[in-house]
Amino acid sequence: MASSSSRGEMKKMGIDKLKALKEQADLEVNPLQNSLNNIRTATARLDAAAAALNDLSSTSRSLDEADEVLVDIGTGYFVEKTMDDGNDYCQRKIHLLKSNFDQLFEVI
Repeated sequence: MASSSSRGEMKKMGIDKLKALKEQADLEVNPLQNSLNNIRTATARLDAAAAALNDLSSTSRSLDEADEVLVDIGTGYFVEKTMDDGNDYCQRKIHLLKSNFDQLFEVI
Protein backbone atom coordinates (compact mmCIF):
# COMPACT_ATOMS: atom_id res chain seq x y z
CA MET A 1 0.00 0.00 0.00
CA ALA A 2 1.16 3.50 -0.73
CA SER A 3 1.93 5.65 2.28
CA SER A 4 0.14 8.96 2.79
CA SER A 5 3.24 10.88 1.64
CA SER A 6 3.35 8.79 -1.55
CA ARG A 7 -0.32 9.50 -2.14
CA GLY A 8 0.32 13.19 -1.67
CA GLU A 9 3.13 13.06 -4.21
CA MET A 10 0.88 11.19 -6.64
CA LYS A 11 -1.82 13.87 -6.30
CA LYS A 12 0.74 16.48 -7.35
CA MET A 13 1.70 14.53 -10.50
CA GLY A 14 0.08 15.30 -13.79
CA ILE A 15 -1.92 12.78 -15.81
CA ASP A 16 1.01 12.15 -18.16
CA LYS A 17 3.35 11.41 -15.26
CA LEU A 18 0.82 9.04 -13.71
CA LYS A 19 0.34 7.24 -17.02
CA ALA A 20 4.11 6.88 -17.39
CA LEU A 21 4.33 5.56 -13.83
CA LYS A 22 1.59 3.02 -14.55
CA GLU A 23 3.30 1.91 -17.76
CA GLN A 24 6.58 1.46 -15.88
CA ALA A 25 4.84 -0.60 -13.20
CA ASP A 26 3.17 -2.72 -15.90
CA LEU A 27 6.56 -3.32 -17.55
CA GLU A 28 7.93 -4.56 -14.24
CA VAL A 29 4.92 -6.68 -13.26
CA ASN A 30 4.15 -8.34 -16.62
CA PRO A 31 7.33 -10.49 -16.73
CA LEU A 32 6.64 -11.60 -13.17
CA GLN A 33 3.07 -12.51 -14.10
CA ASN A 34 4.37 -14.46 -17.10
CA SER A 35 6.78 -16.31 -14.83
CA LEU A 36 3.92 -17.19 -12.49
CA ASN A 37 1.92 -18.57 -15.40
CA ASN A 38 4.91 -20.60 -16.62
CA ILE A 39 5.45 -22.05 -13.15
CA ARG A 40 1.75 -22.95 -12.91
CA THR A 41 1.92 -24.70 -16.28
CA ALA A 42 5.10 -26.59 -15.39
CA THR A 43 3.65 -27.63 -12.04
CA ALA A 44 0.48 -28.91 -13.70
CA ARG A 45 2.54 -30.92 -16.20
CA LEU A 46 4.69 -32.41 -13.46
CA ASP A 47 1.60 -33.24 -11.40
CA ALA A 48 0.18 -35.06 -14.43
CA ALA A 49 3.49 -36.85 -15.02
CA ALA A 50 3.72 -37.89 -11.37
CA ALA A 51 0.13 -39.16 -11.44
CA ALA A 52 0.80 -41.10 -14.65
CA LEU A 53 3.97 -42.56 -13.17
CA ASN A 54 2.09 -43.54 -10.04
CA ASP A 55 -0.64 -45.16 -12.13
CA LEU A 56 1.96 -46.94 -14.21
CA SER A 57 3.79 -48.30 -11.19
CA SER A 58 0.59 -49.49 -9.52
CA THR A 59 -0.89 -51.27 -12.54
CA SER A 60 -0.34 -54.91 -13.15
CA ARG A 61 2.92 -55.64 -14.88
CA SER A 62 1.43 -55.47 -18.35
CA LEU A 63 4.41 -53.59 -19.76
CA ASP A 64 6.79 -56.55 -19.83
CA GLU A 65 7.80 -56.06 -16.22
CA ALA A 66 8.88 -52.47 -16.83
CA ASP A 67 10.85 -51.39 -13.79
CA GLU A 68 12.45 -48.28 -15.23
CA VAL A 69 11.21 -45.12 -16.90
CA LEU A 70 12.78 -42.29 -18.87
CA VAL A 71 12.60 -38.97 -17.08
CA ASP A 72 12.87 -35.70 -19.01
CA ILE A 73 15.34 -33.59 -17.03
CA GLY A 74 15.13 -30.65 -19.41
CA THR A 75 16.50 -29.32 -22.68
CA GLY A 76 15.97 -32.64 -24.41
CA TYR A 77 17.92 -34.78 -21.95
CA PHE A 78 16.41 -37.96 -20.55
CA VAL A 79 17.64 -40.13 -17.71
CA GLU A 80 16.65 -43.71 -17.04
CA LYS A 81 15.39 -44.13 -13.49
CA THR A 82 13.54 -46.71 -11.49
CA MET A 83 9.83 -46.09 -10.97
CA ASP A 84 10.43 -44.96 -7.39
CA ASP A 85 13.32 -42.66 -8.36
CA GLY A 86 11.29 -41.20 -11.23
CA ASN A 87 8.38 -40.52 -8.92
CA ASP A 88 10.73 -39.00 -6.34
CA TYR A 89 12.24 -36.75 -9.02
CA CYS A 90 8.79 -35.53 -10.08
CA GLN A 91 7.77 -34.84 -6.49
CA ARG A 92 10.97 -32.87 -5.81
CA LYS A 93 10.48 -30.79 -8.96
CA ILE A 94 6.84 -30.13 -8.05
CA HIS A 95 7.91 -29.01 -4.57
CA LEU A 96 10.59 -26.73 -6.06
CA LEU A 97 8.17 -25.17 -8.55
CA LYS A 98 5.53 -24.59 -5.88
CA SER A 99 8.16 -22.99 -3.66
CA ASN A 100 9.26 -20.73 -6.54
CA PHE A 101 5.63 -19.89 -7.24
CA ASP A 102 5.03 -18.89 -3.62
CA GLN A 103 8.15 -16.71 -3.55
CA LEU A 104 7.25 -15.02 -6.82
CA PHE A 105 3.66 -14.53 -5.70
CA GLU A 106 4.92 -12.67 -2.62
CA VAL A 107 6.83 -10.27 -4.88
CA ILE A 108 3.79 -9.49 -6.98
